[in-house]
Amino acid sequence: MLTLSHLSKSFGTMLAVDDVSFTVKSGEILGLIGQNGAGKTTTFRMILNFMASDTGTILWKGRAFTAADYDQLGYLPEERGLYPKMTVEQQILYFAQLRGRSIADIKPQIDEWLVRFGVKGKRTDKIKDLSKGNQQKVQLIATLIHQPELIILDEPFSGLDPVNAELLEEGILWLKEQGSAIIFSSHDMTNVARISDRIVMLRDGQVVLAGTIDEIRNQFGRTKLFLEAPLARETLANINGVSRVTQHGQRFELTLADETVGKTIFDLATQNGYILEFSQQAPTLDEIFRMKVEEGHV
Repeated sequence: MLTLSHLSKSFGTMLAVDDVSFTVKSGEILGLIGQNGAGKTTTFRMILNFMASDTGTILWKGRAFTAADYDQLGYLPEERGLYPKMTVEQQILYFAQLRGRSIADIKPQIDEWLVRFGVKGKRTDKIKDLSKGNQQKVQLIATLIHQPELIILDEPFSGLDPVNAELLEEGILWLKEQGSAIIFSSHDMTNVARISDRIVMLRDGQVVLAGTIDEIRNQFGRTKLFLEAPLARETLANINGVSRVTQHGQRFELTLADETVGKTIFDLATQNGYILEFSQQAPTLDEIFRMKVEEGHV
């Protein structure tokens, strides 16, 4: 288990990370979200010992990291870095050896990993001859092939098309099943919501949201309502407690100031019997993310 307690880091007068605490268990995926400059990468760099924290502690399995522990760690930085004249095989073996793995151990696994991530190319191809997407997948394989116990992925989905993003998700979930503790950052709330067991949101270096997706969504109440019924938009907009109404044909999307207004709308919509749709939900993670960002700009 990785445990961060009261972590802070300043650069001059700028407080980049402010009293951040969270844990990541083995076999768990934590999504770390926040705007650019929120403190995500600085937090990663402190975990990796690229920089020291000003205050707080970072513990792995209840103790400080050792050199051997760092060999059990996989890190994919936001800015990619490969050696273009190396072959795919040479690149993967090179990074594996840096993590203390032997060529004899890793070489037989390469083809399996190329298939798992759908790399369009052979192990003998040079990195420079691959597309950017396939280069990115090779770097992901180099990050993960030694099956690290702790994995840190900084914007791993950046630049991937939906098919390749799905392959990456499958790879991350497979490593979770093997027991790895995984932290990843992303601006795509769809990816975060789909694979994260828990999320932590940073804003201006502080934790402003933490918990499972359901726990976080439920904090905001069921204030989104989807309705398909023979009603006028004006009728719905004039109901006390309805903040906004968007109409697409006979389908309405409503934002409620108070989730209890849903019963009033349901009674009105069903007064003549059956309707096609009535669904009252909590805001999506993407909507919550935007709300929390806007709060920071007030």
